[in-house]
Amino acid sequence: MKVERKFAAFLVYFNRDRDYFECHEVLEELWLERGRDPLYSGLLQIAVALYHFRNGGITPVYNKIEGARKMMRSAVSKLSDYPADALGIRLDRLVLQAQQYLDRLERYDQEPFDFYPLEIEMFDPELIAQVNLAAKKIQPNIPQRTGYARGPKAKPNA
Repeated sequence: MKVERKFAAFLVYFNRDRDYFECHEVLEELWLERGRDPLYSGLLQIAVALYHFRNGGITPVYNKIEGARKMMRSAVSKLSDYPADALGIRLDRLVLQAQQYLDRLERYDQEPFDFYPLEIEMFDPELIAQVNLAAKKIQPNIPQRTGYARGPKAKPNA
């Protein structure tokens, strides 16, 4: 299987670092390069949902729970029709985990819970090798960023 460098980086940020903002940044670049492929979009949305739930606030302007629900709903909907083993990952297991997370988010007002991460299980040996190689090269963002540093949404340093 040919492994996209940016996809390997996404998996490092998602599984090792739990850096969901950076997951979004790196996979958005690949998503745009691949013509806005819904498979990448669904993976992006899981990362964004986790980011919102862990880092967002509940204010009159922004409700992190609703933001997480919206992203997770869309992700589950998009990813459910893909093969169980798409992209060298156990997509079926990820979709099941995402659905379970969504079910909990839907009941959050009655049954609050603390953030917990999801894991993307890989099975393709070439993908695993490329992710391990990428992990050696990628330094974790400490502290994790919460604002855009590249791409069209990046803000110039002031």
